[in-house]
Amino acid sequence: MIDLSYKPVIQGEKVVLRPFKNEDFPYIEECLTDVEVIKLTGSDADLDMEVTYNWYQTRHEQTDRLDLAIVDQSQGILVGEVVVNLYDEDSHSMNFRILIGPRGRDRGLGTEATQLMIDHVFANTTLKQLTLSVFDFNPRAKRVYEKIGFVVESIDKNDLKFEGKWIDSINMKLMREDWLAQKRE
Repeated sequence: MIDLSYKPVIQGEKVVLRPFKNEDFPYIEECLTDVEVIKLTGSDADLDMEVTYNWYQTRHEQTDRLDLAIVDQSQGILVGEVVVNLYDEDSHSMNFRILIGPRGRDRGLGTEATQLMIDHVFANTTLKQLTLSVFDFNPRAKRVYEKIGFVVESIDKNDLKFEGKWIDSINMKLMREDWLAQKRE
């Protein structure tokens, strides 16, 4: 098992990754109810915001996952979240996911947040790999993941039905040794 009880503050050039705060909730709600976020994550638009708020308040108590707010330094507000969760003992790996809301798009914030979180996880754990899934209609995210070093491992055909069409889910992974090789370049 991986102990992720320590919740760091990770400073980048454009973003800060940090534990969630109560004042983040209006921005979390804005992100989770954004039409593009709902589409790209395959989420449900009908959220109970009180339940959601309570869930975010417990993120700092979790020892088996790391959930951090992405704060845009230029605006001083939450623009998304980055998460490492779902430990797999057999492969000694975890799942990675990121969500960027409308105030954080198209400025490289997601790319920097992804790199910061991955660097932190590999530098501070013994994980062998990180995995993720991205829907085929999200080429922007796929490009970011490939730039960071993730490679396609498999494709789940027709994984999500969206607006009457079936969408594939692309499964990707980043191995520790590939991350280390990239850091040495």
